[in-house]
Amino acid sequence: MNPAHVLILPGWQNSGPGHWQSRWEAAHGYQRVEQHDWMQPLRGDWIARLEDVVLGSDEPVVLVAHSLGCILTAAWAAHSRNTHRVKAALLVAPPDVDREEVRQMLTSWAPVPMHTLPFASVLLASSRDPYCRPERARAFATAWGAEFVDAGPRGHLNADSGLCDWPEAHERLERLMALPRTHA
Repeated sequence: MNPAHVLILPGWQNSGPGHWQSRWEAAHGYQRVEQHDWMQPLRGDWIARLEDVVLGSDEPVVLVAHSLGCILTAAWAAHSRNTHRVKAALLVAPPDVDREEVRQMLTSWAPVPMHTLPFASVLLASSRDPYCRPERARAFATAWGAEFVDAGPRGHLNADSGLCDWPEAHERLERLMALPRTHA
């Protein structure tokens, strides 16, 4: 699979240079989906941007979402007529945007879309994520039809979690990239 067809979807405030998403982008040539405003993200704007990038690809893409990027993936999939252009998604550390303290920071993102994703997906979640309880992350995986993986007590699975290149998660991504395209 062409690395340019692997789309990095960072969350709120983007992913800095020490984040596993940025490290994967640098090491493998994956494409980051740049957003107009990382600090005050608007759900509709982010959905429109993802739609543009997916439509601009000449081959099916694989999404690599962290945090708010997971909610973006589910929200986009609930509204787009182009989900057939996505082969699979790796979803990492989705925040519970329905929680009051998160909703106050990300005002346009609630409710969490709870529809089955029309492509293969794996959701990795930490048992100690300050933005999402483990049982809620499991509920997202179930609703989205994603395989659930407990990544252990590692915080928000970001640069502060000390994951570096996070080879275990990259192996999961490689398996998703190798899947045959099953959706029309």
